[in-house]
Amino acid sequence: MAYNSFEEMPVWQKAMELAVSVFKLTEKLPRKEDYGLTSQIRRSALSVPGNIAEGFGRKHTKDKLNFYYDSRGSLAETKNHLIYGHRVGYFDILEFEEYSNLIDDIWKELNSLINSLFKNT
Repeated sequence: MAYNSFEEMPVWQKAMELAVSVFKLTEKLPRKEDYGLTSQIRRSALSVPGNIAEGFGRKHTKDKLNFYYDSRGSLAETKNHLIYGHRVGYFDILEFEEYSNLIDDIWKELNSLINSLFKNT
């Protein structure tokens, strides 16, 4: 399907949902984490939709793929930070599972997007 803007892409919509949700989730983290986990997980989560948007704006397939790969890398980084936050007791199991499921959905959609671009090259 051809989209007129990145905002129409379901994968971008889910990625933005993740970024906003992570921001809200980290509001409750201790102040001592402001320059640690809070900053890192927010930055990696926001990078997911950011790279999807930037990839959308690129003309050449190779450029698009690079940004979609970067988005996937940021998604993995976000999941890593989420796992850490859960293991140290900042996020309960329900929060962890909810975010992990959303991350897994985005991962699958990014892979589908990447695979569809490969088929068109």
